Amino acid sequence: MKKQIAVFLVLLVYIVPLTGFAQKGGFVEMKQLQGPQNPRLGFIIHGGAGVIRKGSLSPEREKEYRDKLQEAVLAGYKALQAGKSSLDAVEIAIKILEDSPLFNAGKGAVFTNDGKNELDASIMDGKTQAAGAVAGVHRVKNPITLARAIMERSEHVMMIGEGAEKFATEQKIELVDPKYFWTQPRWDALQRILKQEKEKNEKVKEAEGEKGQSEKGTPDHQSIRNSQTRDPHSEKPEGRFGTVGAVALDKDGNLAAGTSTGGMTNKKFGRVGDAPIIGAGTYANNNSCAVSATGWGEYFIRLSVARDIASLMEYRALPIQQAADLVIKQKLQNLGGDGGVIAMDKFGNIGVSFNSEGMYRAYINADGKPVVEIYND
Repeated sequence: MKKQIAVFLVLLVYIVPLTGFAQKGGFVEMKQLQGPQNPRLGFIIHGGAGVIRKGSLSPEREKEYRDKLQEAVLAGYKALQAGKSSLDAVEIAIKILEDSPLFNAGKGAVFTNDGKNELDASIMDGKTQAAGAVAGVHRVKNPITLARAIMERSEHVMMIGEGAEKFATEQKIELVDPKYFWTQPRWDALQRILKQEKEKNEKVKEAEGEKGQSEKGTPDHQSIRNSQTRDPHSEKPEGRFGTVGAVALDKDGNLAAGTSTGGMTNKKFGRVGDAPIIGAGTYANNNSCAVSATGWGEYFIRLSVARDIASLMEYRALPIQQAADLVIKQKLQNLGGDGGVIAMDKFGNIGVSFNSEGMYRAYINADGKPVVEIYND
């Protein structure tokens, strides 16, 4: 009897770490995870998180998104199958998304307050923890390629603005006329927000200019003043669109992650979000996981979201999905931020977590088939 118990305990030691539980249809089912004995190629991408409700996209528009996400995830995965590195796969997929006007990166970048397109990106190698990032560029067609060049061909991690574009020229990375990034839908989105801001300011001035109709300091006036002085982090900014990103595990067991974005519609004063910040929007370490994030960047920076997920795995041995949920659905949400992440551990297990109404995403499942998802099903 003692021998049987001992055998049972040994089996638990080896089987349980490779097994997870998933809730489905009211029943708890066993789900086989990847482990040291059965690692596999892994690839997952995202096209941003936000207010993406079912029915908000026309069938035709939804098909466009699904087709482009499938194209990108298959391109990256085929690169892995061909023996290319995880860094190659990440760059290949993100370039496809950057070249599409559907996503807020590259060609589809949103406009700043002064009517410009300003691009950020980063990439990280899980094997060496080498990283490259670029911020505030206006002429680089594919910022993810420049971020990788900074990582591999310079002694720096991040370059910004004109200096980054000068380096791009030296490295023969493609530059385009800023007009390349102009798209009507993004321009219209900026104009709507500018109009809303103007109308709001006019109402404030009108209310503050009223005299003799109500005493100064009444609730009506007070609420208007409060709306102008409240914590800038207390309300979700308007006009946000999704960042793009990719995470990969190659045949040599090396992880990589990359992220690219056009920032936030109507952003002001040289604002930089989390996408180019290593540890916030992008992180990769072969000892834990690789992560690419999307959402309200200020919160991702303040929480070091990507690195925090890796730390939970490294120091608390949490599974990838549990670590991602703890950071996104508890820490981020409790602070008031929103968004999501895609993540992958060193065995190819995938974690997807978001607290927004949807996130464009696609991955290659255990059968090697592409899966594309948009909504919070």
